[in-house]
Amino acid sequence: MSTHTYHHLFKQGAPGAPLIVTLHGTGGNESQFHGFAAELLPQASILSPRGDVSEHGAARFFRRTGEGVYDMADLARATTALAAFIREMAAKAGAGEVYGFGFSNGANILANMLIEEPDLFARAGLLHPLIPFRPKPQPGLAGRRVLITAGRRDPICPPPLSEALATYMTGQGAETELLWHEGGHEIRQPEVDALARLLG
Repeated sequence: MSTHTYHHLFKQGAPGAPLIVTLHGTGGNESQFHGFAAELLPQASILSPRGDVSEHGAARFFRRTGEGVYDMADLARATTALAAFIREMAAKAGAGEVYGFGFSNGANILANMLIEEPDLFARAGLLHPLIPFRPKPQPGLAGRRVLITAGRRDPICPPPLSEALATYMTGQGAETELLWHEGGHEIRQPEVDALARLLG
């Protein structure tokens, strides 16, 4: 039983169907992707938690001390707490596999859960993630399906760091797709299409 809970939306799906976890970006909330996930895979259970950290009123999943500078202790706290909450909800839903996708800050906490608890997610969509540290080796990622999307002009997530994360995931044995668009820190249709293929 997790000792920490999150304000969240939950939709019960068919028995044994996947649980899709949606994780919002900074300033978003549990409604940001909840309905979209239900459209992608109607039979799935859907869990959409709200980040439990406030940055000047904007919800986030973990603290930072500046743009691209993470509070690593709080990232570790948030990773453990959120993973435990997701496991509990997956059991409650009677889910088969767990899939997840997140945007920006949501992608960052999802990426760290993949690194720290690789058995949790079978498939993960990381939309504009920023991992500004060198992840530890994680052989448990072998066989996981990971989509990373990025903008070539993204001022928040520099392209070299997107490439480094994709290289890391591939190096750990994950089935990794890196998808680019020519814009910045926004979601475009090719990303939506790739996410539909990943989760469908």
